[in-house]
This record gives sequence, C-alpha cells and structure tokens, in this order.
Amino acid sequence: MTEKKSVRSRVQNFGSFLSSMVMPNIAAFIAWGVLTALFIPKGWIPNEKFANLVDPIIIYAIPILIAYTGGNIANPRMGGVVGAIATMGAIVGSEQKMLVAAMILGPLSAWLLKKIQDAYDGHVKSGFEMLVNNFVAGFLAFGLSLFAYVAIAPVMEGLLNILSTGVDWLVQRHLLPLVHIFVEPAKILFLNNAINHGILFPIGLDQVEKAGKSMLFMIESNPGPGFGILLAYMIAGKKNEKASALGASVIQVFGGIHEIYFPYVLMNPKLIIAAIVGGMSSTFLLQMMSGGLVSSPSPGSLISWILLTPRGSYLPTIIAFAVSTVVSMIVALPILRNAKNNGKSLDEATSDMKNTKANKTLAKRPTNTNLADTKKIIFACDAGMGSSAMGASILKKKVKEAGLDDIEVRNVAIPQIPDDADVVITHQDLTERAIQKNNAAYHVSVKNFMQAPEYDQLIADIKDARENNGPTSPQKEETINQASNNEEIETVVYSSDGEKITEDKKETNDSSVLKKENILLNQKFDSKEEVIKEVGRIMESSGYVDHEYTNGMLQRENEAPTHFGIGLAIPHGTNKTKSAIKKSGLVVLTIPEGVKWDDEIVKLVIGIAGVGDEHLAILSNVATKIDNEEIVNDIVENKSKDEIYEILTSEV
Repeated sequence: MTEKKSVRSRVQNFGSFLSSMVMPNIAAFIAWGVLTALFIPKGWIPNEKFANLVDPIIIYAIPILIAYTGGNIANPRMGGVVGAIATMGAIVGSEQKMLVAAMILGPLSAWLLKKIQDAYDGHVKSGFEMLVNNFVAGFLAFGLSLFAYVAIAPVMEGLLNILSTGVDWLVQRHLLPLVHIFVEPAKILFLNNAINHGILFPIGLDQVEKAGKSMLFMIESNPGPGFGILLAYMIAGKKNEKASALGASVIQVFGGIHEIYFPYVLMNPKLIIAAIVGGMSSTFLLQMMSGGLVSSPSPGSLISWILLTPRGSYLPTIIAFAVSTVVSMIVALPILRNAKNNGKSLDEATSDMKNTKANKTLAKRPTNTNLADTKKIIFACDAGMGSSAMGASILKKKVKEAGLDDIEVRNVAIPQIPDDADVVITHQDLTERAIQKNNAAYHVSVKNFMQAPEYDQLIADIKDARENNGPTSPQKEETINQASNNEEIETVVYSSDGEKITEDKKETNDSSVLKKENILLNQKFDSKEEVIKEVGRIMESSGYVDHEYTNGMLQRENEAPTHFGIGLAIPHGTNKTKSAIKKSGLVVLTIPEGVKWDDEIVKLVIGIAGVGDEHLAILSNVATKIDNEEIVNDIVENKSKDEIYEILTSEV
C-alpha cells in the first residue's frame, strides 16, 4: 500500500510541476486564443495582418515562456534563460509545436546548470563570479540548443505525431468519449494535471491551429458532470448534504473549482460512474456537433467555456454542458437513493480528499491511537536548528496557554525524530521524509512555521479529544518550571539532540554567538542567493563555519525555503553540512528595499550556524518578539545595531 501511494504521489507531483509551468502563462494562452478566435480566416472578424501574430506566439513565444518558467523554478540562478535558449533549438528543428519539449528542456537545462554551478561554487576567485556564471550558462545554453535541434526535436516530433494519430484514430471511430473512463477517476485522485497539461493540452493547441478549435480542452475542464452530481445530492441527499451541495454547485459551475464536488463522490464512490457517463455524453455530442474551444479554460468554469468558444460553436458548448449535467444527475440519483446509511459523512469524505492530495496538511496516524494520548510533539527540519526551533517556541507558548502542561514540545533534525513521538510537525516539503522516519506519529505539515493555523487546530483537536475521551495514559510527572517571578511560564528551549536547555546553558548575551559587527544595516541584494552567499562569507570570516556551509544553506533553500511569510528569512545549512560548523554564530542583515525570496519579499535576514545550544535562545526571542510583518518593518526601518542586538539577546 505504501508503494502504491508513493507512485501516486510521484505522478501527482509530476502533474503539479507541469501545471506550475503552464498556469503562470495561462494569460498568454488566452491572448493567443482571442487572437485566433477573432482574426484567423474562420474568426469573428478576419484580419490578415493581425492574424500574422497567431503563429509566432504559439510557435515561439509560448514554448519559450513555458521553458523559462520551468527553468526558473528548477534553478533561479539563470536556469530560465538556459532553458529558453535550449528550447529554441527544438522549436527551430521541428515542424510541430514544441510545448512538450519546452516542459522537458526548461527544467532539465536548469538542473544541469545547477549541477555545474554547484561543482565550481566556492572555487572561483572573488570578483570573477559573475563572469564565470555568465559564460558557463552561455556555453551550456549554446550546447543544449544544438543538442535540442539535432536530437530532441525529431524525438518530440515523432512522439507528438504518434499521440496526434492516436487521438485522430479515436475521433474518426467516435471512441474519444472513452477517455473519460480514465479522466474522471484521475480528477478525483488529483492526477488530472498530468493528463491535462502533459497530453491533452499540447495536442489541443495543434488542433486549434488546424481547425480553429479543439474539443480536447473540454474533456477535463467540463463542469457539467460535477454539477450533475451536486444536483442529485440536492434532490436525494440528506438534509445537511442538500444545503452544502447548493453552495458547492455555484462554485463548481461559475468558479470552476472542481475540487468542491470531489468529497461528494468520495462519500459514495459509485458516483464516479455518473461522472464518467456524463463526461462521455458531453464529448460524444461535441464530436457530433463539431464543438470545441480556442484555448484551455482556466479555471474550468462555464464562464471560461463561453468566453473561449469560437464563432459558430456556442450551441455545441451550451448543449454539451447541459447534457453532461443532466446525464450525470440521472445516473447519480438512483445510486444515492439506493445507498446504505453506513456510508461516509461529508466531513469524513472531505478529510479523505485532503489526505489524497500530494500537498496534504495532515497525514493521519494509525486509527488505534488517539490524540488524547499526546505527550510529545516534535518539530523537525533538516538540520534541527532553525525553522523547527522557532516553530517549537511558538507552539510551546500555545500549549501552555491551553493548559496542556503534560505535553512536551521540542525540535530536532529529521534523522533524530524519536520513535515515541506522538505528533510530528514539519514544513510541507519535508513531511514525506518525516513520515519515512516515523510513520506511527500524527504528522502535521505547514507552509510557514511562524504563522501556521495548523497549530491552533492541533491544540483544539487535542483538547477536544481529551474532553470527549480523556487521556488514556498517566500524566507526565515532570511539570514546566515557573519563571523566577512566579508569574510567567518559562519558555523552554531544546537542543537538536533533544536535551532541555536550562538557564545556565542559555548564553543569550554571548558575543561569540552574535557580534554587533555581524549586524549589517541597509543592505541591498538582487537575489536570495546573493544574500545567502554574503551571510556565508561573514560567517566564514568570523570563524563560525567553513566555506562548505554556504553550499549547505543554498541546498537547504532548494529543499525547503527558509522565509516565514512576514518579511523574515532565517537561512541555515542542511544536516549534512553541520560538520562545516566550527562554532555557533549568527549574522543579521536588514534590507530596506527587500529582496525576492521565492514568492515573498524579505527585509530581515538572520543567518544561523548552530553547533551547540547557544543560538536557540536567540531563535526563541525571534519567535516570540518578531512574529509579524509590522515588527519586521519597524526593526528594518527604525532600529539601530544596538537596539537589534538588545531585541535578539535579551531574555524572553
């Protein structure tokens, strides 16, 4: 079972990656679709001059945009540029549209560039980095463009010819509706992106160029089958199901968010038959009436369908939607009426749906355990010295405020996750590794350690479980120590190996950990890589680390970003590069103009190298004192070195 889930997860991730290259460029597809619908000879207002834009956009601009996007995702350090130039070789070397080639060459070229950059990083004389980077990227792009022209183009052309021939064969024999046997279940399992963007999308665009439209865009995006199932629930469902189905149907039809109806199918899996039959009826009619769209609708709503319908095809579009809705409803009604009462509830089905997604927020532990028994919550990150330490500090405070004094909260590196952990919290990019280390725990994955709603939800779930069931194991003997003034509860910090740090170990004012000269104000950078390299340079010159630690910080960013969504980033190395740390140390940079850090703008950077426990007390300060964007902005704009030093080193 684990192996099957792993395969499904890989397919989901692959589909999500394809989608991540296509979705940012949907506007380009829509622009091209509008040009096509209006100005080609079969368009609304044929115009020979404006129609000259159609071919260059689909042949050159869109594949290059996709390649650049994919390359930039895989390697922001010029990966997009190399991927775009490599794809140009495939474009020129083929008669086919190289959209699929762009999806391959973009990230592949960027990955090759990254491997080369990692190999020479740290071995280039200071001042020559830009020169070397540019020439390496340039020569790699040159070589890959030739390779794509000679090798990739003919292979991709042959593959697309085979796929197109297969689709034509299905169309000619009126068998295309059969694809819904695979597409509809795939949607419920969140595998639709791999099918839609990997196969139907590029072939559909090729058909648009030849015929001005393609029905392939309407197979996966059809809102009718889901709407029909929701209508059936409104008629034959239970009281709470009827009420929720009404609101869900509006989102399904006009918002195009198909996920909204997935839980209703999961409540009664036989309803997948209704979705399949509804989809098949729609595609059959589209074949008979020569329907189609000029581009891929995103999202797949009725509004998108109508807006992307070419002249002369409105009737097939509306009929296809209506028929798929009615047929799905008719098939679903007897299934619902004959359903047994012991089926899943809507809440249970929604939970199942969330756990099916690749980027899930909760991975449930075995059903023979109970959250009421929770005694140990573990925060884990790759090295156990940065993000997890801050997350642990935040949750400790929440646990204490909730009166759950018998629960121990600490942070460790993923390899050190204890076997007796009841709950394990990780960044969503690291959850799979954490599950492999301990698959018996209740796993919670978060996007942001600083501002995670999952913390409050977890505490609420534990309290609810205890109120309903009561803890089934003895109370923990050790209680949390009170602060010296007996009014506030002490913030307890744990080292990466799980040892509790007492007051005599909290060297909060140890200048060897944070030196005032390592607080640099009003800095300016063009990229997060520049920031990390500067942090590494300062750490190395201060005697904290060897040069290899910088590579570890860069690698850590690729595995799981260290920004916290509030203008703050805390770069640190991986578990493998802990050996490069000579002693604990921190570097603080303020960047008033901000620097792009993935999808966030970061203004305050706190670089960490932690070999012992000293830095964890400062991180606890960060977690409790710098917990929102307003505070970050105030520090960056108004605080001096002395004030920042005081904020970070004074006792919590």
